[in-house]
Amino acid sequence: MALKSVPVSDVPNLDRISENATLSLSPRLFPKGGIDKGDGDGDKQNSLSFELPKKFVIMGHRGSGMNLLQSPDQKMKAIKENSVRSFNAAGKFNLDFIEFDVQVTRDGFPVIFHDIFILTQEKGVIVEKRVTDLSLDEFLSYGPQRETNKMGKPLFRKAKDGRIFEWKVEDDDHLCTLHEVFQKVDHSSGFNIEFKFDDNKVYTEQELLRVLEIVLQVVFENAGDRPIIFSSFQPDAVRLMRKLQSTYPVYFLTNGGSEIYSDVRRNSLDEAIKLCLASGLQGIVSEVKAILRNPGAINKIKESKLSIITYGQLNNVPEVVYMQYLLGVEGVIVDLVKEITELVLDFRKPENEKFQEEGTMAENKTHCSQDELLFYLRLVPELNYDLMPPSGHYILPTRGCGSMRPFAQMPVKYINKACGLTSSGLYKPSPVELARRVCKRPKFIVTPNYSVQND
Repeated sequence: MALKSVPVSDVPNLDRISENATLSLSPRLFPKGGIDKGDGDGDKQNSLSFELPKKFVIMGHRGSGMNLLQSPDQKMKAIKENSVRSFNAAGKFNLDFIEFDVQVTRDGFPVIFHDIFILTQEKGVIVEKRVTDLSLDEFLSYGPQRETNKMGKPLFRKAKDGRIFEWKVEDDDHLCTLHEVFQKVDHSSGFNIEFKFDDNKVYTEQELLRVLEIVLQVVFENAGDRPIIFSSFQPDAVRLMRKLQSTYPVYFLTNGGSEIYSDVRRNSLDEAIKLCLASGLQGIVSEVKAILRNPGAINKIKESKLSIITYGQLNNVPEVVYMQYLLGVEGVIVDLVKEITELVLDFRKPENEKFQEEGTMAENKTHCSQDELLFYLRLVPELNYDLMPPSGHYILPTRGCGSMRPFAQMPVKYINKACGLTSSGLYKPSPVELARRVCKRPKFIVTPNYSVQND
């Protein structure tokens, strides 16, 4: 029997899911005494003596999630991102890592802040300054202050579309330094430290080394046995970081071609693999859309002895997270920390232990065939609508990929036959249950006119 395959590239509106994220791995990755791969040469890649994690890893994006000030979802404006308060709140959900962004001030202090420019308002006019042009005291003067009797500069933020919003969240906190984070964030949380650089600026090697060495000094003085990962979108930064030290893993961040840059190393997963192998890096952190377009890249990455983690707003969709688990992705960076950690606990339940018993995870293989996973991909509404449909709706194609219809509106007999259901009423399975049912029924495919073929 042969399944009728559905090309991933046919999934509509994938590029309309906005992205704004970051990420990396698990305490199980790190051998005692650190990692030693020589001088970073690509031919020494196999000398790395650490094991991949034996479980699916969840990482908190900027702590408990990034702030989307323009979003109507209050969850995206709950706690100030990249703050001690956000990091400790995320740590309560037993995350393996907290991901955050580091820049270095003019006077040489690593601070935690995502945006390249920081905005305030002076006499009714928005004023923006480059974070790295500020002194530490100037940087800390923005937003809430540590001293109760001191008023900080009002903090604003520019969205990708150019709109400017006052940075208001339900649970605010002051800006912080890397040293403060090491001292105040629970030691059980690993750190995924992303080096933040301006995409529109060309950096000299000396400029990059200054930033890397300053951050490394703080890490070596404060990390102890806390798991640490370094990552960056800047290809030369990760290359140099690997040469500077062999204690902590270094990952290359890429959106895998979702955006095109003048530096070709940033424009595809293939280029990311080349960079990692040439520089002796430990893995790739990819925008999830690049993986969904080309799930076969996962095996290629793993065959290169590299780890694969993903980031992106689609990682807040339970179906997408579970599908990545089935595909063999090793971890995800998420904003909805509570919801996704609960989901992961669900699919780690005993009924999934057969995957462990069969050695599937250890062998870095997927749990379902690609055809089954591509079918499941069709059921994810966020990949098919500009706006999310009502909760509980799943999508199947009609007349090709251009016309979509909510799964919950399909004739009951097709839903039941597709997912192996026998009840006569409309049934809406959970994301995990839906994927499990799909992967248990390899002998069907839903065609554009909703007919179900069996061989």
